[in-house]
Amino acid sequence: MNSTKIKMTVLSVIGAAAISMLSTAALAQDAPAPVAPADAVAAEYVATTRCEWCHGPQGNSISPIYPALAGQKAWYILEQLQAFRAQTRADPYARGYMWGMSAQLDDTQMNALADYFSKQAPFGGQPVPFSNGDVARGKSVYTEGVAANGVAPCSACHQDDASGNDQFPRLAGQHASYLLKQLRAFHSGSREQVVMNGIVATLQPDDMKAVAAFLESLH
Repeated sequence: MNSTKIKMTVLSVIGAAAISMLSTAALAQDAPAPVAPADAVAAEYVATTRCEWCHGPQGNSISPIYPALAGQKAWYILEQLQAFRAQTRADPYARGYMWGMSAQLDDTQMNALADYFSKQAPFGGQPVPFSNGDVARGKSVYTEGVAANGVAPCSACHQDDASGNDQFPRLAGQHASYLLKQLRAFHSGSREQVVMNGIVATLQPDDMKAVAAFLESLH
């Protein structure tokens, strides 16, 4: 079976699983509400005086501890902020860093921050500390999956260039160590997301490292 047929099969399986497990809950996200000019100004102030401490200028994170936010999909940033505030995203770094920060934000501020970061140019000239992982192997896992272990190709959902869409977040250029940390959290179940928990269930540690290295290389 060629890669196109694999991707179509995987998407069908993912769609059926999501519908059966989530019932009437849609996988696609509603587009964030339009942001008023005054709220956009306020969000930029928060981003440059608070968020920048960890996530870097305009969301271009330098430290691999913190994810890059620049160019990320607005719906995804908003969804994560809401999950942090509701304390339903409970992986260790979420509890340690983002529960307290998100508790200080109302819905309007979250929406405006998501809009702000989504409009920033990814990486903005900031260097990315490329890992020494097996990028070639990671590309294979990302684009073809691992048929022997029943692992779906990541590109079936996150796009060939890892830019994401209105259902799946951007992964391109994200810090490898951050991506690896999230893959491990999905694998262990400490971060709950119905599709990703299933996709990562049979992904081996070396392949997690490789695909994270490949995605970081898309700078």
